[in-house]
Amino acid sequence: MTHPITKLAAIALTGTAVAASTAVAQVKLPRTVTMTAYDTGTSGFNIAVAVGKMFKDKYGTDARVLPAGNDVARLQPLRLNRASISAMGVGVYFAQEGVFEFAAREWGPQPIQITLSSIDCNGLSLAVAADTGVKSYADLKGKRIGFVVGSPALNQNALAVLAFANLTAKDVKIVEFAGNNAMWKGIINNDTDAVFGSTISGPAKELQTSPRGIIWPAMPFTDKTAWERVRKVGPYFTEHKASCGAGSEFSKEKPIEIGTYPYPIFSVYGSQSEDEVYALTKAMIDGYDGYKDNAPGASGLAVQAQAKNWAVPTHKGAVKAMKEAGAWSDDQDKHNNALLKRQETLIAAWNDFMKGSPSADPAKFTEEWMSARKAALAKAGMIDTF
Repeated sequence: MTHPITKLAAIALTGTAVAASTAVAQVKLPRTVTMTAYDTGTSGFNIAVAVGKMFKDKYGTDARVLPAGNDVARLQPLRLNRASISAMGVGVYFAQEGVFEFAAREWGPQPIQITLSSIDCNGLSLAVAADTGVKSYADLKGKRIGFVVGSPALNQNALAVLAFANLTAKDVKIVEFAGNNAMWKGIINNDTDAVFGSTISGPAKELQTSPRGIIWPAMPFTDKTAWERVRKVGPYFTEHKASCGAGSEFSKEKPIEIGTYPYPIFSVYGSQSEDEVYALTKAMIDGYDGYKDNAPGASGLAVQAQAKNWAVPTHKGAVKAMKEAGAWSDDQDKHNNALLKRQETLIAAWNDFMKGSPSADPAKFTEEWMSARKAALAKAGMIDTF
């Protein structure tokens, strides 16, 4: 059984091909490239469209972007070889790990790998209402933290930031909301004190202009122990100097030390050929000037700005392209090989688990899988975040 793809609209990108340069001649893209992304109008979708237009203008390749509302719908065309690349969010990590929506019989851990991803001027962290008097995340002890029902990834992000201050869910008061927008309305209406989000989101700007105000406590890079705790809960977080966002903390001259993770993350399957992924990645590197200014966040795809030693392995085709661009190191090779080994361990554990007699009840099935997953990772000496 596979999940149906709902409301997928094909967006044909048009443009005029330019004369081939030496760099163009080295890249052999297919006549058509199909990508998946978040819903129409999101920054991930807009960036994918900008990249697709560059494919057409520079290489003469037609691009289609299929918008989809969740991680499962974004990955399904890629899984079925109906798309070449997907502009994912942090769900790519959950797919690799086989958790949350991927802890279902139809999925399990996926051999998903990455190419280029974007880290821009914004940060991703807990926004705190300024009228709480909170100055650091340690001050959130006993305060109300917003959670979203049915959004385990979002809630995991909040817990990761709390971990910076050595706090857990037991140290705060969890207030649940029906959705992300409802959660942000909740902090404006004084129903909660801190919520997770992007520093440049619309709701963050609304909070800034509300009577409560907004602050983003710093997460100093010098506190190595605190950052280790963050990555035990959210291994996909990386240190980042944020220079844009809702709040007085942000300026290009004095950026704030905070957390973030890449978005969008252009993802492929490990089974895709090295040549195919190399061509796609090299085209994005060589064609950077053709899309970097055409969508907010697109400039974060610069090859030299890529997150180092991240939580999901880079495809060997992308590694080849990044090595050629001088943006890969021996240290990254070692880290990448360890991540590939983790994927192999998780997939082997899933295959063994499925050979047994897992429960037909979806909830019990997930519970049994998570137990088997935990045991397999422990046996391999690997960290289990969940």
